[in-house]
Amino acid sequence: MRTILVVCVGNICRSPLAEALLRRDLTGMTVTSAGLQAVVGHGAQGEMAALALGIGLDLSDHRARQFTTAMGAAQELILVMERGHRDAITRIAPHLTARTMLLDHWSGANGIADPYQNGQAAYEQAFAAIIDASKTWAARLASWST
Repeated sequence: MRTILVVCVGNICRSPLAEALLRRDLTGMTVTSAGLQAVVGHGAQGEMAALALGIGLDLSDHRARQFTTAMGAAQELILVMERGHRDAITRIAPHLTARTMLLDHWSGANGIADPYQNGQAAYEQAFAAIIDASKTWAARLASWST
């Protein structure tokens, strides 16, 4: 596994954080992110960027990108935040279904809710869930590549 795409809705909160975490923990792999309804060109959302900075991750260079079928086809793994994101990718590009999984797949959860404009507690909850899920993926992917 060498290419990973992380997808959420706007590509300004959840997916930029997961991208940065996975990129940090998976050396030798290319990790990018995009949104199904991206706020194209916008930076990472303030609350999430501040939380990331608190653990040493700088999201200031992030710019939101729109998910495309071609972008998805170029990836070996697509990690999404919610089941609805997986469903949307399946509708857009059925051939990507088998390589599209939830970021929190290994925890048995049902997705990571969008914290956008839902208050600080929602950002903190999503932040913690993304950290846990990303650590689990990084550990599994690292063990598969050895």
